[in-house]
Amino acid sequence: MTLTADQIQKAIDQFSVLYPFGLDTFQREAIETFLHGDSVMVAAPTGTGKTVVAEFGVYESFRRGGRVMYTTPIKALSNQKFRDLRRVYGDNVGLLTGDVSENPDAPIVVMTTEVIRNMLIQSPWELDSVDCIVFDEVHYIADPERGTTWEEAIILCPEHVQLICLSATVSNADEIAAW
Repeated sequence: MTLTADQIQKAIDQFSVLYPFGLDTFQREAIETFLHGDSVMVAAPTGTGKTVVAEFGVYESFRRGGRVMYTTPIKALSNQKFRDLRRVYGDNVGLLTGDVSENPDAPIVVMTTEVIRNMLIQSPWELDSVDCIVFDEVHYIADPERGTTWEEAIILCPEHVQLICLSATVSNADEIAAW
């Protein structure tokens, strides 16, 4: 479904009222790109609001009635994001960290990147109803020990899934965006 400029603006306006601040230009551009059906990479310094774009992906996927997977590199961050999203979406949020499985069939599931990679390898049909996957801290792709997890997860994602990749330190965002 192609959205008009007015529909995109309306969606952004409805979402932005959830925040006590106005959205920055890069946030609006990333959200518009997402609403056009494309995946996005947000490379911005810590504290500048790149998570707002991920939160839009969660919001929009939930609004559409689809599922969203929010991945993080470590269990502690997954637990924190789970608590944050639970405050907004209540029991519609689940958690999968390898040792914890809470509400795994929820429309919004927070998990470690290793969990999503394993799902994509072992049971890819579980992502049939997923609209969006957020890869928080995607710069881990450059990690010599764990980077293949991100590479495999991104490569194995079904075509219908939009990706939102977040990083404060990815050094070649322009090169990746051109690819």
